[in-house]
Amino acid sequence: MPEAKIAPSILAGDFGNLSSECKRMMTCGADWLHIDIMDGHFVPNLTIGAPVVTCIRGALPKGESFFDCHMMVSNPEQWVDDFAKAGGDQYCFHIEATSNPSALIDQIHAAGMRAGCAIKPKTPASAVFDLVPKLDMVLVMTVEPGFGGQKFMHECMPKVEELRSKFPDLDIEVDGGLSASTIDFAADAGANVIVAGTGVFKAKDPKEAIALLRDTVNKVQLKK
Repeated sequence: MPEAKIAPSILAGDFGNLSSECKRMMTCGADWLHIDIMDGHFVPNLTIGAPVVTCIRGALPKGESFFDCHMMVSNPEQWVDDFAKAGGDQYCFHIEATSNPSALIDQIHAAGMRAGCAIKPKTPASAVFDLVPKLDMVLVMTVEPGFGGQKFMHECMPKVEELRSKFPDLDIEVDGGLSASTIDFAADAGANVIVAGTGVFKAKDPKEAIALLRDTVNKVQLKK
């Protein structure tokens, strides 16, 4: 099982001070920054685009911070080059949003980014099995994509277990409702990349919250 990576979702941060918020998360021990890109079409919400990511990258140099771009967009092929130029490190598209995921993975890699593939709560894990040999990560959504602050969906954990059993060395990310009260379920299922928004940004002590998430995943790894 790959190492634990904690990726605070900047969607829960103060957008009026986004660079400062991102720096704060890195200072508190974050491994990655999870950047939610929503187009108002694939999901019923609108967030930020490549120009904002470019600005954040200006404050957090490449190599010192990892930008995990979660593309909740229609036609994800359209934005690959823009996000590569903006400083994205990983481009995670939704399997439901493309008709040729294999070609998209090649496009992402050619642009110099890691390729991730996300699945919605109702999409089976088997939808990505054939793609895993080309992927760097699979993201299992534990809420319906589109809005932060939703309740963790326990029923998604069997998909994480299935993926971990079949692909022991794969980075498996979970996103949605992760906090101190739900991390045990995700870690036990086999997730190693933990996205947490309000569970970290709104925590009394974000550094402590990140450490707890990481320690929980690491303890499960030791058991296995």
